[in-house]
Amino acid sequence: MGSAAAAQQSQPVARERQERQVIILSSSSEPVPEVRVAADIATTLVFDAPIDRASVEVEGQRTRFRLVDVGERTLFLEPLVVPGDGERLGVRVRYKDGASPAYAVLALVSHPTEVDTRVDIARMQRSPAALEAALARCEAGEPANLVLSGRLDRRGVRAERIIIASGSQVQAGMKLEDGIGYRAGTWALATIRVHNLPGQQPWTAGEARLTRANGTPVRVVSVRMDRPLLAPGDVGLVVVETEMPYWTAGEVFRFELREKGGGRHLVIGAVEL
Repeated sequence: MGSAAAAQQSQPVARERQERQVIILSSSSEPVPEVRVAADIATTLVFDAPIDRASVEVEGQRTRFRLVDVGERTLFLEPLVVPGDGERLGVRVRYKDGASPAYAVLALVSHPTEVDTRVDIARMQRSPAALEAALARCEAGEPANLVLSGRLDRRGVRAERIIIASGSQVQAGMKLEDGIGYRAGTWALATIRVHNLPGQQPWTAGEARLTRANGTPVRVVSVRMDRPLLAPGDVGLVVVETEMPYWTAGEVFRFELREKGGGRHLVIGAVEL
């Protein structure tokens, strides 16, 4: 019986395979995005612009990986040994186009139940000139375009990450990935990245609700997603724009999303605006 129990404990744990997107910011004060890897499972990083192949640095490349292959816009990784508890293997890649940020810096980590098989790497420009140009291109009264285009700069805009409790990450066949609450002088946005898990029905964002701690609802101006329909296995970005902020900066709201024409209701939890 002891031998059987030891054999069961030694069996590898099946990990749920994920596809998602991470954002690269130019500020050194921002946390380094993490990519979850596992032994003998391939992970592909897909960049939004051509990369300098000669610049690619992968910590432990010669001893920790079976294969590291660099393409025009991709980095293929197949680990031999997973990072240990609390260990982070660094990845550094330079873009060819010279735009900011010039480098993508990532940390490879292990997760007990999940592994990223594909990660799309997107850059977010942060210079004042880039924000000014984006504002000029944005349609009047629609700041949500800044987030959907990936051109929103946090300089001069209050931005707070949405912390999703581990117990509420998976709901109604959907997984809540990450989000950010934005606030400016005349507008506020709540953004959330949602993953429609494989085997589920297609999903479309319909109604959104933001409620103050005292129970007062905030008027929602628009609910938009970066694609018309979220197919099974797809990850999409939902952007909710509110009325002009009249509340004190930093107030915490209850954030909910409802499916268009359906009953899949997502409770994101607390968002700071």
